[in-house]
Amino acid sequence: MNFLNPIFTEKRECQDCYKCVRNCPVKAIKVEGGYASVVPELCIFCGHCVEVCPNGAKKVRDDLASARQLLTLKKSVFVSLAPSYVTEFPGVKPAQMIAALKQLGFAGISETALGAQQVSAQAAALLRQNPERVLASSACPTVVAYLQKHRTNGAELISGLLSPLLTHCKMLRQQFGADIGIVFMGPCIAKKLEAAQHPELLDIVLTFEDLHRWLELEKLAPEQQVVTPEDHFLPESSAEGAWYPVDGGMIAGMKSTCAVNDCSLMAFSGISAIKRALDGLNELKLDTGLFLELLACEGGCVNGPKVQRRDATVLKRHRVLTAVPAPARPLPRPVQVETPADFSVAPRPTVRHPEAHIREALRNVGKFSASDELNCGGCGYDTCREFGIALLGKKAERAMCVTYMRQLAHKKANALIQKMPSAVVIVNEAMRVIECNGAFAALFAPEKVAESGAMALEGIALAEVMPFAPLFHSVLKTGEDILDRDLRFQHTILHATIFSIEKHCLVGGIIQDITKPAVRKEQVIRKAREVIQKQLATTQQIAYLLGENAAEAEITLNSIIESFSPPKPDEPKENNDWRKLYRR
Repeated sequence: MNFLNPIFTEKRECQDCYKCVRNCPVKAIKVEGGYASVVPELCIFCGHCVEVCPNGAKKVRDDLASARQLLTLKKSVFVSLAPSYVTEFPGVKPAQMIAALKQLGFAGISETALGAQQVSAQAAALLRQNPERVLASSACPTVVAYLQKHRTNGAELISGLLSPLLTHCKMLRQQFGADIGIVFMGPCIAKKLEAAQHPELLDIVLTFEDLHRWLELEKLAPEQQVVTPEDHFLPESSAEGAWYPVDGGMIAGMKSTCAVNDCSLMAFSGISAIKRALDGLNELKLDTGLFLELLACEGGCVNGPKVQRRDATVLKRHRVLTAVPAPARPLPRPVQVETPADFSVAPRPTVRHPEAHIREALRNVGKFSASDELNCGGCGYDTCREFGIALLGKKAERAMCVTYMRQLAHKKANALIQKMPSAVVIVNEAMRVIECNGAFAALFAPEKVAESGAMALEGIALAEVMPFAPLFHSVLKTGEDILDRDLRFQHTILHATIFSIEKHCLVGGIIQDITKPAVRKEQVIRKAREVIQKQLATTQQIAYLLGENAAEAEITLNSIIESFSPPKPDEPKENNDWRKLYRR
């Protein structure tokens, strides 16, 4: 595990399915040595690979132990609770949620939505001050990483404001002291990246999955908590900031806090939708500023990668929007903290491979022309060309190409069959030859070999070239193999093994002419070994019987000898009475 990266691969559980490659929106997966790992320099930590991995090989760093330790190290630790908790814990009242978290040891619970409200107000002001700019929200760390790493000049679009979470952390430290501990709880994996980048503001990030596990360990059920007047959000409950978890929620918050032109606000969710939305953006001519609310998860944070409840998006959206009613008119909200942020990054070098190198990489996997590029997606890349570029970038291996591996396996099997000295034939359920080698053709159809080789026999009925077709038909129907059968054919003796390749569909046969010198020598050696083994077994049996008989004879003779032997001087008299009677 790389403890610096939120997502890592459990190597032993990776099964070469390439599903993570297929579903990664930025292809930040490297396949090496047969297993797929995350490339941190390219990853945007959206969590798609974690969600789709069928064997759970893609894992998220577990920070639960660190959070529990933080409670022992800090005098006061506060929770920044994501507003999407209303969809993760339906039916749980806010006071019950607060009571349960306090039972875990936290000093106070506050809503991340308070920071969202500050960001909304500042974003609206920024839009008015820059009527010629396109501004993208900084609320989603996955989107920020995408713009920084994968869009040319993408970092210039980011609004330059701290995210709602980091803004909230700044507010909590101003309110309760700089030395407090702060743990965020929400549906997002990428927030762990924010904690790593801003340790002075945020200590630890737990997902909702972690929270569920923690509550289960402590045997706490939020819906069963008995609440008190002290169980309320600190320093106050949120308002329109609680709409942030759904797409368009930030825009709704901006419109409710100050007058903003609707034409200047747009919302997009899902990386694929964001890609399409930003393509061709440089052609846009603006009379007024444009603000883009961008969220990586389709539908918003309510569908984050680490939510346990996978309810319908409509249902989740309804729960979020009804949790806080919309104000009748825009509410002026003073900005309490300034939250400027620098999202500029050094541009990532773009590697452009020459066309000749790409064509050579494709030729190495059997793609010699455009017609060979099936673009099947089995490797995880949308096109064969993208796969070739990944090969050049050392992010992929040739074995990832399904068609290449199938062709390679077929070539190996075909070469092995053709080089075998024995005759080999494979027939289908119609008893027609689908493959055979030169030795088979030379043995049963030499005249056809002279004309066009073994290929001339493909598709021909087996009964037309050899008299043993009924044996193949028997194996085809019964599924029982015929092993080591000796058959007479013309002036030779054939040793045949006929077996099922796929029961009732494909049957194969291996046939040897044992009258050939080389084969005859091999057969003689085999037969001699069989005779030797039988002789050894017989000898061992004879030796056993002889040994058993000899032992029984020895016992009998010894008893006779003892019966007729003269008594020994020290032998008791009563034991010799029968001998005296015998002498009389």
